[in-house]
Amino acid sequence: MSFTVIPAIDLRSGRVVRLKQGDYAQQTTYDADPRQLARDYAGEGAVWLHLVDLDGARGGSLDNLAVIEAIASDGMRIQAGGGVRSEADVQRLFDAGVSRVVLGSLAIREPEQVAGWLTTHGADRFTIALDTLQKDGAWTLPSAGWTEAESQTLDDLAPWYAARGAKHLLCTDIHRDGMLAGFNLDLYRYLATAVPTLAVQASGGVRSLDDIRAAREAGARGVILGRALLEGRFTVREALAC
Repeated sequence: MSFTVIPAIDLRSGRVVRLKQGDYAQQTTYDADPRQLARDYAGEGAVWLHLVDLDGARGGSLDNLAVIEAIASDGMRIQAGGGVRSEADVQRLFDAGVSRVVLGSLAIREPEQVAGWLTTHGADRFTIALDTLQKDGAWTLPSAGWTEAESQTLDDLAPWYAARGAKHLLCTDIHRDGMLAGFNLDLYRYLATAVPTLAVQASGGVRSLDDIRAAREAGARGVILGRALLEGRFTVREALAC
């Protein structure tokens, strides 16, 4: 079974940032050029890069498209999202060189429309992002940069998308995002059983190489690495080797 290590770069106003638990008021800004950072990750062996337009995720427009296009032009395979609200937005990302478009809010609010795109463009060109927050015993699915509540749950939508041919699922435990508390392994074990046809990408909380090994053992098919790389807890090369 293949397993993919995917460094992440979150963008806000063209700069590299990280949020804690998706809270825009808890932002850390890093003194790094996003394009050079992507080149550094590629130089260490990363094939894929995960880009998030945080301005777009909250506001609904592709604010950082120029930065995404510049990074894609250097040759890495990019999955990118944040601000995708229409098929025109999807096409703009494809035209910018993005290999896979990440669909979050729209995947929750307009699943029938997204299922149509899986057929039209090919399921391998999309990552369905069902980022989740456990509340009153249910895995809820906040949208719009995790700022708005929705009625759908992870239990509703993950199997629904699997039945319609989706291939890639990104699932972040929002409570752990940016907290360096380790992955929620029970979440990924559950998904490996509930939706075995989906290649699940684990995200949120990685702090060590042991967390990467544990996510793989829990059934995840890839890991998204953000803050731990930015703060030098380990390198992309070490993550690939483990």
